[in-house]
Amino acid sequence: MANVAVVGSQWGDEGKGKIVDWLSERAEVVVRFQGGHNAGHTLVIEGETYKLSALPSGVVRRGKLSIIGNGVVVDPWALLEEINGLRSQGVSISPESLRIAENAPLILPLHGELDRAKEKVKAEKNSGVGKIGTTGRGIGPAYEDKIARRAIRMGDLADPDVLARKVDDLLLHHNALRRGLGETQIEAPPLVAQLLDLAPKLLPYAEPVWLRLADLKRRGARILFEGAQGAMLDVDHGTYPFVTSSNTLAAAAALGSGTGPDVVGYVLGITKAYTTRVGEGPFPTELDDDVGRGLGERGHEFGTVTSRPRRCGWFDAVMVRQAIKIGGIHGMALTKLDVLDGMETLKICTAYRHYGQTLHHLPSGVSTQAGVEPIYEEMEGWPDSTRGARSFADLPAQAVKYIKRLEELVEAPVALLSTSPDREDTILLRDPFAD
Repeated sequence: MANVAVVGSQWGDEGKGKIVDWLSERAEVVVRFQGGHNAGHTLVIEGETYKLSALPSGVVRRGKLSIIGNGVVVDPWALLEEINGLRSQGVSISPESLRIAENAPLILPLHGELDRAKEKVKAEKNSGVGKIGTTGRGIGPAYEDKIARRAIRMGDLADPDVLARKVDDLLLHHNALRRGLGETQIEAPPLVAQLLDLAPKLLPYAEPVWLRLADLKRRGARILFEGAQGAMLDVDHGTYPFVTSSNTLAAAAALGSGTGPDVVGYVLGITKAYTTRVGEGPFPTELDDDVGRGLGERGHEFGTVTSRPRRCGWFDAVMVRQAIKIGGIHGMALTKLDVLDGMETLKICTAYRHYGQTLHHLPSGVSTQAGVEPIYEEMEGWPDSTRGARSFADLPAQAVKYIKRLEELVEAPVALLSTSPDREDTILLRDPFAD
């Protein structure tokens, strides 16, 4: 039986949380391997809505082990708040059900402050041009500190002397930045005290999770790897610089959890039946009209974490096909098909036009990305509802034609079909765990 990695094939917000939750019923462990609490997942289970940011989506299922891998940057205050919030909804979370990599970097308050200060300066100096559109939660600065070898990591909370020394080293860098940005400097003792206060609350969850994963692999346990954001936000392969600060592709699952690449078997790409994006950056199929606004209203397109309205547009087969190639995606989980119900005509982007040249990929250059124009093919829509359908036979004929055409254009099959946010409204066409 294959292990499964679930990743986004667009710009995030594709509905990964529901699909991971649905698949987790048949997995023993769910592993988050990158990103931070800037990635929001919404689950609807028996009428109850759960909003997750840092925690793996499997936490809402009893008897499952959830792991936060070393590739995740962890805001300890936000994590504890999220845990307490879920407990208030009746979800049981304990060190027996949740483990955190001891080498996971921490997001500190200074990271969020730096994130917001830099975006503010860019906005003031360039009238908003050059802004990345971050969530302001410190994800990027935390990853910068990790790469520069000055991060405070989960395991450092267990050694006060090491922690104090590392905070001094960290502030040597950050206070210089803060002076340049006109921010007040940070004193080390209060920050160390804050972290030591957190230590007894967090350390019971910490362990070398690579050891646990090695044991799970040896026993043949089913592992579900959960990615955040989407392929086009990957720091290497996305619409750079309007990307996140980590690798979002399935290849990152091994590095971000401490296991070998052979452990990741089937790669499932979560794909929305149209396209959305939050924040700045190119968006070739964006609809700044009543059609786009209608998609946003029917699809309730607001960020789980930021509550920012998502930009909406037609399905971009060029982008998804590219994500499938670079991400090693074996099959798609198509979500939000029901949002297209009742539309007379649908459009699919099959190529781009750039100064008379036809392109069949999204180029890496910033100016070229901003200048491409979509080439569309039109399809007839369907008047009937697909919402809540639990069998492929229940779908209108034109909806089936739309799905089949998407499969042809992106060169990958649809393995799962989600027809509403509810856990049970899912059609299994091909079992990822069986491949």
